[in-house]
Amino acid sequence: MAKHLDSGKRGEQLAVKFLAQRGYDIITLNWRHKYGEIDIIARDKDTLVFIEVKARSSSSFGEPDSFVDSRKQALLIRAADAYLDISGYEGEIRFDIVAVYLHKNDHIELIKDAFWSN
Repeated sequence: MAKHLDSGKRGEQLAVKFLAQRGYDIITLNWRHKYGEIDIIARDKDTLVFIEVKARSSSSFGEPDSFVDSRKQALLIRAADAYLDISGYEGEIRFDIVAVYLHKNDHIELIKDAFWSN
């Protein structure tokens, strides 16, 4: 497996453990739709959360969360809308980013309400 895929998989595993320790109830991982993929869908109390995980083994090219640009946000919002339509969920939602720094002893940061849908 390519190194970046290994880093991504390891980052997602660390993110799931990190979120579970903070009380998130993981619903599904790597949910796919024609609009893209949502890394983690979880519940945080009464809120459905769509979570993008960004893992980096170096910050030479920027911080992990900086890779969730407006284009990526739009794709995540479209995929989340599709999930909401399919699941029939009605209630509070939000978009979080989990930044995993593999080069800093697996330091993890959670960015709640990282962006909003229109």
